[in-house]
Amino acid sequence: MYAPFFDLHNWATVIESGHDWMVIFSLVIMECLLSVDNAVVLAAQTQSLPDKVQQEKSLFYGLIGAYIFRFIVIGLGVYLINFWWIKALGAIYLFYLAIKFFFVEKRKSNQVEVPSERPKPRGWKKYIKISAFWQVVISIELMDIVFSIDSVLASLAISENPVIVLIGGMIGILAMRGIAEIIMSFMNKIPELQDMAYFLILFIAIKLFLSIPAINIHIPNTVFVFVLLGAIAVTLIVHFYRAHRSARK
Repeated sequence: MYAPFFDLHNWATVIESGHDWMVIFSLVIMECLLSVDNAVVLAAQTQSLPDKVQQEKSLFYGLIGAYIFRFIVIGLGVYLINFWWIKALGAIYLFYLAIKFFFVEKRKSNQVEVPSERPKPRGWKKYIKISAFWQVVISIELMDIVFSIDSVLASLAISENPVIVLIGGMIGILAMRGIAEIIMSFMNKIPELQDMAYFLILFIAIKLFLSIPAINIHIPNTVFVFVLLGAIAVTLIVHFYRAHRSARK
């Protein structure tokens, strides 16, 4: 399955072929379009980290993991179609993130916190400690696994050469991380975008769950783009209304 990756002649042929680079360019565009929802999820997850340095660092580590996993996944190729349960688990996890944000984290942020002594960990928590940073990195890797399935299957349908699919996927993942960083910078300036992001995560969870074979309802990515644009418009209206009202006080 992985022999084509280690065939230097195959790599040389792809790199020297103008036609293959046109295919790679098409795969990059498709990767970005298919990964808009992934970028939204990644940007929202990094917001739990305290500063921009850690946020960008988590995306960098996630990028390395995404490349490694993409190499493994492309080698598996057509066997991915049997991994529908990964989508189901991913959808449930995303639904959990959205519900936790709106009904737990938002409620806590609206309450006045009283400083108290942090309780000492008990049982297994004394021995297993994962920092908030690595929790985010692990979450990013899990989301990469979930979202890469559609991208790889769609890419293999365009080109059967795994080297072309790998190059297109690597460039596409890098571009998608850039989109996530742009979303992160806007979130820092417009706090309401975080609420919007988790609303989109809820929509993505439903979209992902409906696509499993048992249900087989596929919501087109164009629908998600329209939902995204509508959510951005509503969020900006709310933001500027609140800013205007605050300025009048």
